[in-house]
Amino acid sequence: MPFPLVLSMESARRLAVSCQHLAGPRPCGDLEGLRHVLRTLRCLQLDPVNVVARSHLLVLWSRVGDYDPADLDVLLWRERWLFEYWAHAASIVLAEDYPIHHVMMRGYPAGRSTYGRRVGDWLEANDGLRQHVLDRLREHGPQPVGGFEDRAVVAWESRGWTNGRNVERMLDFLWTQGHIMVAGREGRRRRWDLAERWLPEWVGGRPLPPEESVSLAAEHALRALGVARAADIERHFTRARYPDLAGVLDGLERSGRVLPAEVEGGSERWYVHRDVLGLMERAWEPRTTLLSPFDNLICDRERTERLWGFAFRTEMYVPKDKRQYGHYILPILHGERLIGRLVPRLDRRRGVLEVEGVFPEAEIAADEAAVNAVGRAVAELGRFVGAREVSYGDKVAEPWRPVNAG
Repeated sequence: MPFPLVLSMESARRLAVSCQHLAGPRPCGDLEGLRHVLRTLRCLQLDPVNVVARSHLLVLWSRVGDYDPADLDVLLWRERWLFEYWAHAASIVLAEDYPIHHVMMRGYPAGRSTYGRRVGDWLEANDGLRQHVLDRLREHGPQPVGGFEDRAVVAWESRGWTNGRNVERMLDFLWTQGHIMVAGREGRRRRWDLAERWLPEWVGGRPLPPEESVSLAAEHALRALGVARAADIERHFTRARYPDLAGVLDGLERSGRVLPAEVEGGSERWYVHRDVLGLMERAWEPRTTLLSPFDNLICDRERTERLWGFAFRTEMYVPKDKRQYGHYILPILHGERLIGRLVPRLDRRRGVLEVEGVFPEAEIAADEAAVNAVGRAVAELGRFVGAREVSYGDKVAEPWRPVNAG
């Protein structure tokens, strides 16, 4: 049976970029604008690296431009319209998606895996610590990690930073199970509270059957991706939490909510959600911006390479002498193409956004339009992060240095 939708590679890229609010008119940077973007993205990955700005802040900046990060705090801590939980990584997610995430909460830890059995055994052995955490929160309200005693009977063992961090492990496991939630932050330090006290009253309702949860999550993922294979959906939003995805997609296709598609250059089955078809009929309005290394558009490295021919890897944990580009790399999105990498660093003491390198893809010509567009994006980023000046290092090739740059 022929596929009803046939997309060129350019059309597939444009649809993916448009669905991510990275083309067309910019959403407003106010609370409603942020809500609009977040309802499409469904999650913002959290990452502690702050070379220029935290990743979740950059993801929103790439889409709306200048905005007040305090508005995101309003959505998180005052309105509780958002909360922190595990999506495709530790993330900020929508409270309206709580029923989807609750499926993982009530099933964690999965006892069939070696790790699941290990976590389950550790929790059982340390039930006294578990009860202490819950009692402490119930009696004294939100607490930082230092507000709890280490009453573990059996220490948590690992080869990484979690070794012996029993309180932190217990908090993380209770968070994953949905018993507690992050109720605030002081810098990178989290404050914890009971989920029953923290969740808005309108959240909850009947628990979702797993199949219904998978169907909702798959639709969210596909709307955000624009065009995707089953494997792409599996790795997006609620990553690796799509049991019987093939059957769910078959059902969505029969109902007409999801359409099969073919993308130029292969015979694989791709999918497009009917809700985004209108974007394919709109006039193409490209934009140029810089992307966080963990941006939702490129968080699936395999899909990024398949659709854009762009092999992207972070080098933050690569020894300096082995890095190809630099410590902190921002991909450059120009229209529907990923045209290169930019390596910035914010010197907060001096108030200078330093551009240490610009590395265009081999086939990208340094035409005046692209150079100027990238320069404007860098200047906008500088303003967003509070830099008083943007400087370009000596290693930045002349075509990519603004005329008035030092």
